[in-house]
Amino acid sequence: MWPWGHLAVGYLAYSGLRRTRTTRPPTGTDVIALVVGTQFPDLVDKPLAWWVGVLPTGRSLAHSLLTASVLLAVTYGICRRNGHQSRWAAFAVGYVSHPFADVLLTVLAGGYGRATFLLWPILPLSSPASGPSVVGVPGDFPIELSLVVAAVYVWLADGAPGVASVLPLGSDPHRER
Repeated sequence: MWPWGHLAVGYLAYSGLRRTRTTRPPTGTDVIALVVGTQFPDLVDKPLAWWVGVLPTGRSLAHSLLTASVLLAVTYGICRRNGHQSRWAAFAVGYVSHPFADVLLTVLAGGYGRATFLLWPILPLSSPASGPSVVGVPGDFPIELSLVVAAVYVWLADGAPGVASVLPLGSDPHRER
């Protein structure tokens, strides 16, 4: 999945969760944490596999739910102590949605063996990395584009949270105070 597809899946999941739990849209700072979370597995695994060569593939260490559980437990403790549980939740939803979004369509098509990275290193990886590649399955593009359009619509309906956090051009009505 492309980076914007991961962001779309993560935003739709977090906005829905946030509105279900608080009836309010995400805050700007939560959206920044969400953005980082949705990209985190690729920001760790791809460079370490493709350019440094210490990981077997671009979907291994940070894509593993074992790594995610340890990292999220540690970051939860830190965020809870500092009163940033909503930022942790945003990061966690983004992070956990990423590896599942990577294999959702493949698994739905019966390619269960391609999801072994979710439990790496307990399960072996389905195939070693052959080098950098960002080309996805061509049939996935319409689905991914639909998710991006839906996420942009929901983000705009939520008041475009996060824009004022990055570009202080105005006030973000949903920003935490």
